Amino acid sequence: MQVIARNKKAKHNYDILEEYEAGIVLKGSEVKSVRAGKVSIVEAFARVDGGELWLENMYIAPYDNATGVFGHEPRRKRKLLMHKKEIKRLAGKLAQKGLTLIPLEVYINDRGLVKVKLGLARGKKKYDKREAIKERDIRRKIAAELKNYR
Repeated sequence: MQVIARNKKAKHNYDILEEYEAGIVLKGSEVKSVRAGKVSIVEAFARVDGGELWLENMYIAPYDNATGVFGHEPRRKRKLLMHKKEIKRLAGKLAQKGLTLIPLEVYINDRGLVKVKLGLARGKKKYDKREAIKERDIRRKIAAELKNYR
């Protein structure tokens, strides 16, 4: 598995409740750009629309060697591939107030297919983020003290 893009701020800004894996429908020039690592998922999100799952606002840079007709729009909606049952279950969960579906990482699996790891998430409040930062700092200090003690 080769990770192409990771949403580093996702775990800081959201509580990740569940994780899902989905395939993504891409054009040829998009696949080449993804393999080159020219992807950003920081502002991306997924939504269920008409019984289908769509990834919106994901940026894939235009491929340099693609011309005119063979190029792609960098921020177009891209269809995600999941089983119908999973999509229906996700739609029910997304109907709850405060839940959203965000991409955590884009990667190429062992068979060479581009996949997206999605997280069902609830946004954190500002005080929750501060609390998490405090806990992380305390753990670092304890680990440093233990290291110096030995």
